[in-house]
Amino acid sequence: METIALAGNPNAGKTTLFNALTGATAKTGNYPGITVSLKSGEMVTPHGRTVKLVDLPGCYSLRGDTPDEEVAAKFLTGSSPELVVCVVDASSLERHLNLAMQIIELGLPVVIALNMVDLAEGAGLRLDPQKLTEELGVPVVPMQANAAKGILDLKQSIRHPFPPVAEAVWKVEGDEAATEKNRRQLIGVVCEEAARRPEKDQLTRSDKIDAELLHPARGWIYFLATMFVVFWAIFSFAEIPMGWIEGAQGWLQEVVLSSMGEGDFRSLIVDGIIGGAGSVVIFLPQIVLLFLFIGLLESSGYMARAAYLMDGVMAKAGLSGKSFLPLFSSYACAIPGVMAARTIDSAKERMATIFVAPWMSCAARLPVYFLLVPMLLHRDEGHWLQALILFGIYAVGTATAYFTAKILRKKLGPDETPTHFMLELPSYRAPQWSYIFRHVMGRAWAFLRNAGTIILGLSILLWAAQTYPKSDSDDPQAQLEHSVMGRIGNVIAPVVAPLGFDGRTGTAILTSFAAREVFVSSMTILYSVEETDDEVGTRSSLRDRLAEEKRSDGSRRFTPLTLVSLLIFYIYALQCLPTSAVVARETGSWKWAAGQFVFMSGFAYVASLIVYQGGRLLGF
Repeated sequence: METIALAGNPNAGKTTLFNALTGATAKTGNYPGITVSLKSGEMVTPHGRTVKLVDLPGCYSLRGDTPDEEVAAKFLTGSSPELVVCVVDASSLERHLNLAMQIIELGLPVVIALNMVDLAEGAGLRLDPQKLTEELGVPVVPMQANAAKGILDLKQSIRHPFPPVAEAVWKVEGDEAATEKNRRQLIGVVCEEAARRPEKDQLTRSDKIDAELLHPARGWIYFLATMFVVFWAIFSFAEIPMGWIEGAQGWLQEVVLSSMGEGDFRSLIVDGIIGGAGSVVIFLPQIVLLFLFIGLLESSGYMARAAYLMDGVMAKAGLSGKSFLPLFSSYACAIPGVMAARTIDSAKERMATIFVAPWMSCAARLPVYFLLVPMLLHRDEGHWLQALILFGIYAVGTATAYFTAKILRKKLGPDETPTHFMLELPSYRAPQWSYIFRHVMGRAWAFLRNAGTIILGLSILLWAAQTYPKSDSDDPQAQLEHSVMGRIGNVIAPVVAPLGFDGRTGTAILTSFAAREVFVSSMTILYSVEETDDEVGTRSSLRDRLAEEKRSDGSRRFTPLTLVSLLIFYIYALQCLPTSAVVARETGSWKWAAGQFVFMSGFAYVASLIVYQGGRLLGF
């Protein structure tokens, strides 16, 4: 089967085109010997031939030092695809043609997909695809991938036999400097003739918006306001669907209770399965909203502006704006954030970014935050205050990561070769709702799959551990003490007591090292043992049960100080074994991953200890 490579700069619309050409056949694999993922899929040409389409990592050059650029160059030179479709942004030809011409220099057959012509024409550019074809010596197909315009024309250009290899007239054999100079001169001429503006100094719509959003002072106000609105919306908009899920969970428990006789099997279904896994599923609406807003920021083009704003701040920590996008991605999940660090040229900056990425509060922490944050407030306090606390939680983790990266970056020393931050600022565009829908649904399904496998399995194990072995006593507390979970809790209690936690909370923390979300299901199971009323409708929520929990002296178990200590622990603890595995793979060292795990876990314990014991000394 013939192979076609899809290449292009970041934000050129390459992924959109790949999805349009391959449909549901897309899959992800690893390039042999290198830990960079390549997507591949099958495409049927208008002539009925099936070809393999490989989506290369987005890169700016084939001569860079980042893993993404190295993989793209190695694939093109080593695998020798029959054709390369080079996707360029028609509104940014000056930057995008550099990579296209480097690929042409390799002697491979090339077709240029001139994407986003609508944005270019909207900016006042007068495009001449025929002139581009004549100057570059390869077919140029104008298109708008997000609206499926030009897809058929592109498929028609992928014909058999493939086009002959174009001769790179600007290339000077054996003289890289001369080739680079000739290439840039030709790019200037081509853009002047094939992408003309009616007025030389005309500002595009994106330029006018950037003048405001990238303003040295007002730009930060817009950025912080955007982040706060996201947090406020997560609390506000998710309340109704969360109520639906909670109601469905209660109804399902009632059905089981009314249709089954009392016994361990009924308890397993009601408390272990429905109560345990269901206590995590209830947070799905907030998870969906988080990914929806991230998708909107990415799709609209604002995310790149945020990276531009952050470049100066990141530089003070020895990082660059290139580190911002991996770190921001870690707010959703640390794993893709760690993998996104491949785009960083500096190996030392890449290592520092990977090390602190897990301190960006990921979506897996949200169930814990959404459980604990409302407990700090009164019922009549609005969502804006909850959003403010959540904003503060994210700020604490981010600030600590920043200062840790600064210290680590100094320890690693300066780069042997200075690197520069180059970022594509795509034109502002309407959100690509199909992409956002797939993005959100994929994340939601991953969350549910996790709840239905790892969390469900651990919930069943936790239920069994707090149920067996059986005690002769009818006292629920005595039964818990006699169970496996009670005995584990007694061992853990002295370790977590200085942090303000009891054995059950310590046990829930221990189980959540497999997956942070398990903390909520663990607490649901561990703190429901004192329930004696079989009517689900009279049961209080987990949050209410925790608020009513008492110590042996009659004082509240979960005081505001205890809750803050618990939140601090979850901000810092690296409770995600898959992340450690990815860090080991990306850094090529299990020692680095192990050191990160030990450091972050120890840091979480010490930070929680300082907060709790310091608060007690101050009388809280």
